[in-house]
Amino acid sequence: MNTPIRLGISTCPNDTFAFHAILEQKVDHRGLEFEIELLDIQQLNDRLFAGDFDVAKCSFHAALLLAEQMTVLPSGSALGFGVGPLLLSAHTGKHGPTTSPDAAPTPETPGMLTLCPGQQTTATMLLKLFYPAASKLEQVVFSDIMPKLQNATADFGVCIHEGRFTWQEQGLALVEDLGTRWESETKAPLPLGGLVANKTLPSDVLRNVQATVRDSLLYARTNPDRAIPTMRKYAQEFDDDVLMKHVDLYVNDWTVDLGEVGRNALDELNRRAVTAGLIASSAPRLDILPG
Repeated sequence: MNTPIRLGISTCPNDTFAFHAILEQKVDHRGLEFEIELLDIQQLNDRLFAGDFDVAKCSFHAALLLAEQMTVLPSGSALGFGVGPLLLSAHTGKHGPTTSPDAAPTPETPGMLTLCPGQQTTATMLLKLFYPAASKLEQVVFSDIMPKLQNATADFGVCIHEGRFTWQEQGLALVEDLGTRWESETKAPLPLGGLVANKTLPSDVLRNVQATVRDSLLYARTNPDRAIPTMRKYAQEFDDDVLMKHVDLYVNDWTVDLGEVGRNALDELNRRAVTAGLIASSAPRLDILPG
């Protein structure tokens, strides 16, 4: 009898690429029966807190908060250099950029509204780390952020996913690459999100999930063109070139295995979150399943 696994992944191209072979039955499931839901990253975070998944992709911010219940799988993470969320503003509007850097508003300017893609997203965590006195934050679905900036209904927005490649076409201005700032301060790759599993799962089931995810990743990296229809089905951005740029940026060797560099980056994120008061100093550190 197969073991049912309630699996949640995001609709972003790096996840649909990585899990294509599981979704389409292209790799051995090792006796696991995956019941898969594809959701926005903050929806995944919320559902994980509600206990709805055995295994799920989540923001590493959420993973830190769930460290007592969840273990991180070595495969399936999104981390790297040049992958961070972008702090954007509109070129025009009542709070548009000024010609003087000293006079330019920031999220910490009184009255300024900044849109974020979810309370427990790593993007929101980075904004709070680097702009701790941010005036007003509002959490919205990530795909609503750039349209709201274009309509001048917000001053700033923290952009993730495909928007990293399309913000210029949409007439927006880059205030700061939050990932670049992380890299400059830490010299480490930015850990955005990872695949976590409930610690109550039997050890053999955890190992089988990990091995199946790794096989799916290796299948996709060997046969990238075969994953494009799956990515296109769920992506906000349908241009194949943009989809593959997304994969090239967010799917790398650390996605296959976090390794020592990935583990150290997670430790640094944990340390900074504690220092900033974003997670409790008494919270347990994240466990990572042995590879």
